[in-house]
Amino acid sequence: MRIITEEPLKNYIARFPDTKVALQCWVKTVREARWECFADMKKSFNSVDSVGNQHYVFNIRGNNHRLVVVVKFTIKWVYIRFIGTHEEYDKIDCSTI
Repeated sequence: MRIITEEPLKNYIARFPDTKVALQCWVKTVREARWECFADMKKSFNSVDSVGNQHYVFNIRGNNHRLVVVVKFTIKWVYIRFIGTHEEYDKIDCSTI
């Protein structure tokens, strides 16, 4: 899969250095993936949730941080829409962000 702009992740790691290993692992796994559907994503990340409108939520570092992405399975890309603490995540509508 192709990740569209990793800049938000780099900025987030600068803000929360404890997320570096988890996010690097996420990036590596996503780049190597060839997901065709949500079930394929679940095989890579058991805790990923579909929240509608092609938006998916990943728990980062034991659910302390959340990552919201849009996944276009047909063209094999993942677009980062939001990364934040669980508290910040609770303030957004993740299916429309």
